[in-house]
Amino acid sequence: MHNFTFYNTTRIEFGKGKETNIGEYVKSFGVGNVLVLYGSERIKKDGLFGRVTASLEGKDISFKALGGVVSNPVISLVRDAVKVVKKHNLQGIVAVGGGSVADSAKAIAAGAKYDGDVWDFFIGKAIVKDAIPVFTIMTLAATGSEMNPYGVVTNEETQQKYNLGGPALYPKVSAINPELMATVTPDYLAYSAVDIFAHCLDLYFTAKVFPEFTAALIENILTTVMRTTDVLMMNPDDYNARGEFAWASTMALNGNTFVGVEGNSFDTHMIEHAMGGLYNVPHGAGLAVVLPAWMKSIKNQMPQRFERFAEKMFGESDAEAGIEKLTKWFSAIGAPVTFAQAGLSADAVDPIAENAFGIAKLWKMDQLYPQQRIAEILKLAVK
Repeated sequence: MHNFTFYNTTRIEFGKGKETNIGEYVKSFGVGNVLVLYGSERIKKDGLFGRVTASLEGKDISFKALGGVVSNPVISLVRDAVKVVKKHNLQGIVAVGGGSVADSAKAIAAGAKYDGDVWDFFIGKAIVKDAIPVFTIMTLAATGSEMNPYGVVTNEETQQKYNLGGPALYPKVSAINPELMATVTPDYLAYSAVDIFAHCLDLYFTAKVFPEFTAALIENILTTVMRTTDVLMMNPDDYNARGEFAWASTMALNGNTFVGVEGNSFDTHMIEHAMGGLYNVPHGAGLAVVLPAWMKSIKNQMPQRFERFAEKMFGESDAEAGIEKLTKWFSAIGAPVTFAQAGLSADAVDPIAENAFGIAKLWKMDQLYPQQRIAEILKLAVK
């Protein structure tokens, strides 16, 4: 095992009704007023917004509410929210939604403690050193944002989908109530499953030092995701399946899968961020297109690991068969696996490759991924 430091400061509150305790969680950190951030107005119709705000008011916590966060969240809303937080001297943020809301909340929290443009954190012009506290109530499981210090936001003017991060951005408390996720639509359940796969497989297929413990943990996460996704497609109200899916999502990107690992990178995310930034493809949908193509392009670099993946996940001995089985499963659950299925034409290859190369340079991966190589990977998904 490679030397490692494990650090995670997020407290998880898991189970039915946990969202109704949000006032208590916020109060325990000495926070007296917050921004309640959310996406769709649906949370007002289904009563979630009312339960959250009642809990806050029950602990004498005042709030300002801001909705409108979208899938592939945008920097313009983040900037507007930073102004609201500063104007009203808000001390924290309660994010109610999925990864897009949680990611936006982290960016807002960093911007609240910064005098410059919050986009500076995304382009490496500034480092996140401080942030106001973030609390999350998750209504969708996919990104693991509830228990990690990262966030991804799109600059709609420059069409750059970039990330920020830093220890100050770990949520203080995250409430995970699987019942709140029962209304996730089948397409977004599929996209969520793919996102979890990509979080795991980016690591699984790039790490140079990869302990057996970590490999087995990832394989268990992925088999859990496959099993529970299949159950939830048939019965969205299965609480146990929903709960296991949610916890697998959290475990995939809360630091546990990085224990003892060395030399990993997030290759498929680098490419998908360009796709999403340019064409607003849902994150998981873009990853469903990119991941199998990327796996085909690198399978000969780590043949034993690909053979292990095929055997552990699908009972196959051949690496190519493992990739094919994964691709078929993505299709079976309703995720796109080609450009055409994602609503893209072959003409999108070069713009995506160019945009992704910009991310590669920012992530110091440009030697490994010149623009032409990225284009060649993308062409494997043009059918």
